[in-house]
Amino acid sequence: MKIFLIGFMGSGKTHWGRLLAEKLALPFLDLDTVIVAKEGKSVAEIFSGKGEEYFRFKEKEVLEDIAGEREQFILSCGGGTPCFFNNIEFMKRSGKVVWLNTSIDVLKERLLKERMSRPLIREIGDGELKLYIIRKLGERRMYYEQADVMINEESITLEKLIPLLLKEPTRDE
Repeated sequence: MKIFLIGFMGSGKTHWGRLLAEKLALPFLDLDTVIVAKEGKSVAEIFSGKGEEYFRFKEKEVLEDIAGEREQFILSCGGGTPCFFNNIEFMKRSGKVVWLNTSIDVLKERLLKERMSRPLIREIGDGELKLYIIRKLGERRMYYEQADVMINEESITLEKLIPLLLKEPTRDE
């Protein structure tokens, strides 16, 4: 089983990925963490030193390597991963894509607490953060909506989530 968790930064991909991996006895990977290990630089350093285009190419390469080298995993993807190079189609062909759809207000609350560890939002003021989230979600929604499973993250539990992941899609879905 290959599960790709997608959603906006702060949506809970790493949190739920670790819990699911433990419960299902599957390896858990975080795409950004794997990229950082391979590059020997933080995501922020990659962005500032080599640019976003380089990062997105590296992200696609590592995504495809992980899916090709492993039979089973739960992978927490970066918020932008599904939006570049047909990555969403690749993930759907390779396994099950799960979108953690977290409300804008919850995302804002979480990201305000995590701002210093998130280079993309570090310089955004409190008042502008919600507008930034709304704008970015608007750009990404068409990719996120292609997921096989959509979860409203605030109301989910492991007991509800696992059957959704194990269920095979039917023609009516």
